[in-house]
Amino acid sequence: MSNYLAIATVTAVLQRIVQNSLQFDVQGARVTTLKPINLSSGPSELGVNIFLYQVLSNPALNNIDATPMRSRANPNKRQTALDLYYMLSFYGNDVELEPQRILGSVLRTLNDQSIITSEMIQQTLANSNFPFLSDSNLGDQVQQINISLNDLSLDDLSKVWSTFFQTPYVLSVVYKVLIVLIDGQEPSQRALPVRRAGFGGVASFPYQPVVEQVVSQLGYLDPILTNSTLQIRGRNFKCDAIKVRIGEVEITPTEVNDKQILLPLQIIPPESLRCGVQSLQVIHYISININSTAENLAVQPPNYHNIESNVFPFVLHPTISPDIIAADIEENSDGSYSAKVIVQVNLTVGIRQRVILALNEMISENPASYLFEAAKRQSDGNVITIPIDRIKAGEYLLRLIVDGAESQLNIDTREDSPTFNYYISPKLIIY
Repeated sequence: MSNYLAIATVTAVLQRIVQNSLQFDVQGARVTTLKPINLSSGPSELGVNIFLYQVLSNPALNNIDATPMRSRANPNKRQTALDLYYMLSFYGNDVELEPQRILGSVLRTLNDQSIITSEMIQQTLANSNFPFLSDSNLGDQVQQINISLNDLSLDDLSKVWSTFFQTPYVLSVVYKVLIVLIDGQEPSQRALPVRRAGFGGVASFPYQPVVEQVVSQLGYLDPILTNSTLQIRGRNFKCDAIKVRIGEVEITPTEVNDKQILLPLQIIPPESLRCGVQSLQVIHYISININSTAENLAVQPPNYHNIESNVFPFVLHPTISPDIIAADIEENSDGSYSAKVIVQVNLTVGIRQRVILALNEMISENPASYLFEAAKRQSDGNVITIPIDRIKAGEYLLRLIVDGAESQLNIDTREDSPTFNYYISPKLIIY
């Protein structure tokens, strides 16, 4: 996403791309970003003024910061989604039609360059005219930023000039730039997991193996881990030659009847599994032989035709190694701490998978809660580094959330313990 310099960066990009084109079309014309009231309407002025006069929340992404979205770890910080409205005013000698010539140049330029790309942003930040934007990271924004002409009636334009600018009207057009996202500084919070919840079913397809549900054999609300046994529920499973495909691997299940398949995940090579959502299919291999006599089968092996079920997703949760490292711990000026947390998990995490670290303070009154996003990784692996900042000293329960798949907390099962039936680990200590 982008920081507080995003709005100013958009204005600078518009100014730069218009100026680069305009200087070849109308000699001596310049691009300004002043209030219209500060510009004279005399013939000495030659150019276009770009003025940001209105900022509105974007309706499409207005709810991206809603609590349900944050609870799914997307995003892990508060965000503001904005549409920017710019008034472009054209000045010059009307006898020589300079305002209209400049208007034509600007319309052509912004039509040709209607998308603000990362490259355009980097070129603007490298320009010596904008040293105050050097810390802008708008180029990292994932959402596309579009420039479009916004049609306003003459009545609306006159109201803008007379009410807001309080200066005589000049030839003008309005452009809209969307979407600009600004990240907050404060990380969101994540509550402890719910121990019990309801569950719903999934519709199926007839006349083939049909997967309706994939759960842990321990219970349909229990998380699926690498040591779990999958219980695959559905219909039409019974077959002489059957396999279960998970990702790109096909495995022969240990127990099959017409409505249920049991498959221990331990028999799958660990390197074939990934954290997060996995795809599963049941496959029937049917022998096809035109001349299936004993003599022909002796010299020609049977051909197989596979019948595949629907693809069904299940979530594979990672498990954190107890050897959690807090490196480079530093105390900030306000008494909070920053550090790098290094976590090892039992599954490979892909380079493009999103990893969130959730911390919950282990105290009963007003516990602190934090969410931090892992640093960018150069390759797939199972060791994750997450920078944390501005957290207070204390003991924290730690969870790793990989594309929504959350590692599990351990519960104290000792009845004589003061923390019996409480979450107790994995634990991170910051001081």
